[in-house]
Amino acid sequence: MPSPYRLLFTRVLSRIDPERAHHLAAALIRTAGRVPGVRHVLRATLGRTRGNGVELFGRRAPGVLGIAAGFDKDATMAAGLAALGFGFIEVGTVTAHAQPGNERPRLKRLVDRRALVNRMGFNNAGAAAAADRLRALRGTPHGRRMVLGANIGRSKITSAADAVADYVTSARAVAPYVDYLVVNVSSPNTPGLRDLQSTEALRPILLAVVDAAGSAAGHPVPVLVKIAPDLADEHIDAVADLARGLALAGVVAVNTTIQHHQGPGGLSGPPLRERGIAVVARLRERLDPAQLIIGVGGISTPADARRYLDAGATALQAYTALIYEGPAWPGRMNRALAG
Repeated sequence: MPSPYRLLFTRVLSRIDPERAHHLAAALIRTAGRVPGVRHVLRATLGRTRGNGVELFGRRAPGVLGIAAGFDKDATMAAGLAALGFGFIEVGTVTAHAQPGNERPRLKRLVDRRALVNRMGFNNAGAAAAADRLRALRGTPHGRRMVLGANIGRSKITSAADAVADYVTSARAVAPYVDYLVVNVSSPNTPGLRDLQSTEALRPILLAVVDAAGSAAGHPVPVLVKIAPDLADEHIDAVADLARGLALAGVVAVNTTIQHHQGPGGLSGPPLRERGIAVVARLRERLDPAQLIIGVGGISTPADARRYLDAGATALQAYTALIYEGPAWPGRMNRALAG
């Protein structure tokens, strides 16, 4: 028998424009996170955890599965997402300049494949606005307990030649309030962004972000780089070697893929899973054992998650499955993975 959420999704939510449905869900999650009584009830029911969690970035996360960047672009939902059972929260992608993103429609469901195609284009209110929200969140007891990361990308109006300064601006803004930073050079929805995955272009960005983040925070901030599944294996090896040579905290693998036939944008969900697992395994062979790999792409079931972990992932992230499985899903996944 279908779950109540599955019936709600099939009969109601799937008939609403995907971006509008996201905004409705976001409003509910934001409200839940802001109201202490609601937040505590959600945590005790849907988001309850088992076991000791996992150590990430020197912190203890209550579960190995976190929310991927892209869901909470403006750092407004972190408390609610944590109450739903995500073990750690990655906000963003944030950019140095506020930007509206690409023209609508820019989000499409592929219901038969339980997948999404998005061409959002880093729509967000900018790194300074995100920093203000993160500062306020860290000023609360529940905010200080959370394991928080921020994903930073290049502003659309910024040329490739000025990319380093753009990333540095975002890093300086948010680094004091997060446990880690992810440098996003792999979204397909900002023109020219994926060209920054070449090691020649990537090295100065990563060096500058590491330096700027540590200076702004007053202590070293772990920095990871997020890569695309569409990189050829030799380019994955080159990024891994660069990450190892620079002693980065690790790599997030993978972003959305452009290998589909649904027009412009990146495909996420189960069609991405096999390549994601293969990339994680390849990275694990080349990175230092102490470097983290956050595996993301097509995780819907505990079996999917365990395949990523067996391939060498330290922790996991998801986004698309939350849309299709509903608010009880993250807590259920983290309890299963703790068993």
